[in-house]
Amino acid sequence: MGEGTAAEKLARVRLNFFACYRCDWLLRLLDLYGGAAPLLKRPPREIAAEGGVMLETAQRLAAQTTACDPEKELLAAQKAGIKVLTALDEGYPELLKKIYDPPMVLYVRGELSPRPAAGIVGTRKATPYGLRTAARLAAELAGAGVAVASGLARGIDTAAHKAAVEAGGVTWAALGTGLNMTYPEENARLADRIVEAGGALVSEFPLDSGPLPQNFPRRNRIISGLSLATVVVEGGFESGAMITGRFALDQGREVLAVPGPVDSPVSKGPNFFIKNGAYPAENGADIVACFPPEYLFGLKACGTGGVKSPAEAVLRGLSPDGLAAFKAIAANEGGLSADEVTVALGWPVQRAAAALFELEASAAVMSRGGRYCPAV
Repeated sequence: MGEGTAAEKLARVRLNFFACYRCDWLLRLLDLYGGAAPLLKRPPREIAAEGGVMLETAQRLAAQTTACDPEKELLAAQKAGIKVLTALDEGYPELLKKIYDPPMVLYVRGELSPRPAAGIVGTRKATPYGLRTAARLAAELAGAGVAVASGLARGIDTAAHKAAVEAGGVTWAALGTGLNMTYPEENARLADRIVEAGGALVSEFPLDSGPLPQNFPRRNRIISGLSLATVVVEGGFESGAMITGRFALDQGREVLAVPGPVDSPVSKGPNFFIKNGAYPAENGADIVACFPPEYLFGLKACGTGGVKSPAEAVLRGLSPDGLAAFKAIAANEGGLSADEVTVALGWPVQRAAAALFELEASAAVMSRGGRYCPAV
């Protein structure tokens, strides 16, 4: 890391001691001034005048960021085996970069290996039905190679994390505290098991941050931000699970919900989502079927019965050339023309034409105005 980049990372870690309470407008200020390091050099009155914030807020920003020691924070993280990532660092999750309010800093204990993920969230006061269903969905997803993201809370979150670990899979827990503590304390051993199994604990909050009430809604946007789809298992209208589902919608991600008894208070949230267009989630295959096609490669059949989504079945039947051509098409919003496929892959025209014919014949793509788009 170059000297300038290292200084910018230190500045972002410093800024994050304030950014954990607001992040979106700070990211706007970073764009305005060209980074965190230039921003922190500006006097509060200038930030207030140019950045469109109240002078009191700009003064608090200066006071809180001056009081912290980012080098001490990075050294403490290193000693604890915790990675500290910003958007400047390799390893910062690409999906998380794409949300409107990405964390300024992401603390990671364990491994956030690149793989498709699904969020499973729900109430702390879960019913036996909810706990059973969350565990089954998590186990099916983990067995397929999908990371299960949740919040390490009591109830549904705990059931999902435990089931993913016991299925031999990977699970990611987003915390509403710094990584120097586990909340709730009773899940400390589960947190260790998540890391030992190849998963990760993640947080945007400085290492010693406690479980403040305002932290948990922000934590929820990280769960959905890491996930291609989020499943709401149980929760009332005011639950954190509903907040996570709304975050997922705001982030342009899929939302699914587990249908529940109409007379159960904790089914009001999921049933509301379903009435308003969310997919019902009966099994892991329902969730995987909502993933964009390019994320299906390398996944195993989802569920103990070997159930595959229609997209999985189509893509698994393609030749290597067909798969390569499909990936190129799926990676470009709006699809590709035949000429663009040829150029993108660097193939002779005849080879590209044969691959496109295979994709059309298998109904993996459709042609719209001379451009090929995914059909699965």
